[in-house]
Amino acid sequence: MSQNDNQFLSVSDVQKRIISDIKAIDGTEKIDLRQALNRILAEDVTATFDTPPCDNSGMDGYAFSSQELESEQSSLTLKVAGQSFAGHPYVGKIASGEAIRIMTGAQVPEGVDTVVMQEHTEKPEEDIVKITTIPKAFANVRKAGDDLTTGQTFLAHGKKLSPTDLAFLATQGIAEVRVTRKLRVAFFSTGDELKSIGETLGEGDIYDSNRYSLYGLLKNLDIELIDMGVIADDRSAIEEAFNTAASVADAVITSGGVSVGEADFVKETLEKVGQINFWKIAMKPGKPLAFGSIGDSLFFGLPGNPVSVIATFYQFVQPALKRMKGQDIVLPLMIKAKTTELLKKRPGRTDFQRGILEQSDNGELTVRNAGAQASHVLTSMSRANCFMVIPAQSGNIEAGEWVDVQPFEGLLG
Repeated sequence: MSQNDNQFLSVSDVQKRIISDIKAIDGTEKIDLRQALNRILAEDVTATFDTPPCDNSGMDGYAFSSQELESEQSSLTLKVAGQSFAGHPYVGKIASGEAIRIMTGAQVPEGVDTVVMQEHTEKPEEDIVKITTIPKAFANVRKAGDDLTTGQTFLAHGKKLSPTDLAFLATQGIAEVRVTRKLRVAFFSTGDELKSIGETLGEGDIYDSNRYSLYGLLKNLDIELIDMGVIADDRSAIEEAFNTAASVADAVITSGGVSVGEADFVKETLEKVGQINFWKIAMKPGKPLAFGSIGDSLFFGLPGNPVSVIATFYQFVQPALKRMKGQDIVLPLMIKAKTTELLKKRPGRTDFQRGILEQSDNGELTVRNAGAQASHVLTSMSRANCFMVIPAQSGNIEAGEWVDVQPFEGLLG
């Protein structure tokens, strides 16, 4: 890797550069289905039998043969020969002119292929049913294998398992699944001015907030965290921290001290112990970024301002970590929303402005400014539920125009 790149790079270029060479980590584990939510499948899962395993009813009503149907019928009267309930199927054959009472999910017996919902029937006698609204042939019958057929791959490796996926696996009686092991990420802050919560602030000191935002961002990704605290501005201490972190983690993240041209122990140490690119990115907030490797670990050096940390994490670190986990979809979700007010911007850099995404009474997605946009202001970041992504070449966005939006909930997916 080249050590310095003084050209401003676009957000998409940096995303491509980072993601292109990343492969999923080695190591898998087999875990109980109840523990598999949000984990990443390490292998394809195929059906071992048809789902549903037999023809069954999609409605409560009466089942009969479509051969009973004739054109221009206004009603149909049949003898009720028996009943079929879920788990208690009807045993026997259905003769011409007969139907059976059937409930949703119950097995449809041989010789029967159509179900009429009970709301479209009358019972003139105990063992007689009159169908008052004639259904189409084969109506309301779920065919065997309608959802899955034997041998069909129904969940692919790289899939992040959702609650629905757990249900899907359960329909096949699968109690355990093989997933990629949890990614291990070490992170720490550097700076003599930084204090941990609980310490007394001296003149010029501030509490370290970036470690807490990184903790939350990483926790949302279901990652094994190694919080190494605050490391003093000391060459040997910083070098030891980097080497220790790289020896125990798949990825290492720090914030601050990586600006091009910045005189900082972090940058000096990285150039010594790793293979690192120091980039300037045409984005706001979050211009400086360092990316590379220390030993076998990937390294991400984020800007120091609190909002810049969050913005660059979402755009660059999170996609890379998802790829390392073996996840198939990694880039942030982008949707369109209509602005309700003027958004101020100067051409030159892609802006990730903090916004509040809402749905209007007519169902239209709208977005508005969450407050001050300076990279040190967490107030508006706390209010926001999305980034409004304004292209580099764009100037002000007028009220009523459409703008790209990255919902924070979507960023977690």
